[in-house]
Amino acid sequence: MWRALKAAGAGMMRDGAYLLPLSDRSRQVFEEQSVEIKDAGGLGHIVSFQATSAAQQESLVALFDRTNEYSEVIQALDGLKKKLPKMEELAARQELTTATREVAAIVSRDFFPGEARKQMEGALADAEAAINARFSPDEPSATQRSLSRRNVEDYRGRTWATRQHLWIDRVASAWLIRRFIDPDATFLWLKRVKDCPKRAVGFDFDAAEFTHVGPKVTFEVLVASFDLERDIGLVRLGALIHHLDVGGIPVAEGPGLTTIMTGARALQKDDDALLTAMTPVFDALYAGYGSEKT
Repeated sequence: MWRALKAAGAGMMRDGAYLLPLSDRSRQVFEEQSVEIKDAGGLGHIVSFQATSAAQQESLVALFDRTNEYSEVIQALDGLKKKLPKMEELAARQELTTATREVAAIVSRDFFPGEARKQMEGALADAEAAINARFSPDEPSATQRSLSRRNVEDYRGRTWATRQHLWIDRVASAWLIRRFIDPDATFLWLKRVKDCPKRAVGFDFDAAEFTHVGPKVTFEVLVASFDLERDIGLVRLGALIHHLDVGGIPVAEGPGLTTIMTGARALQKDDDALLTAMTPVFDALYAGYGSEKT
């Protein structure tokens, strides 16, 4: 019971007396534990109350201070960045995934976020950027321009080109292209973007026809350009890709997809095989996101 209450983020006022901010979820947590206590022959009461003074409110909120927990994660991320030059990609991304899971767990019980959480988010973004710079160089810079609607018929049976050694945004964009834009697409994986043929449709590199624009990553730009934004499954998938590519609002499935992608990239012999391996993963995510709209 203690472990369950700790995982829920409950503050301990004294032995046997636990506190959570008033919410339906808090009541559910306490009700579940109360049933367990009573089944074991104990006594459990759930009492709702408000602080009677600002001082009392401050002392109660202090029970939920997560500064020390965030500090431990920040120290781990700093250590990861220091040893990054000597690490293999799989190990580095696995360590980042572990840290991301820990952060998500802390955030779930951080009922009164403050400066410590902002510092943690910055440290996590810095670590992600360092790993991407180490193993996925030449990430495109966001341009500032308006997006024009494209006619999907003009992009059928085309050759599409992007940087080799695919990572999240590029492999997800390739999946999107083949599933929703150009079913017969042929892909070129470029060692150097300057070798991109003029006849090819470039994506996810500087000066490509489809790349980062403003706050949108390439996947989101493709969704907007081909008028696919009414598809809730693609919009939600876009939020996941955005978070993993450039940071921002965390998405629960992020660490899991990162682990799968890292493992797939380690196992597959080339980018064609990687796209083939990741296609059912994105199919499943899309189906799951789309099924939640009702």
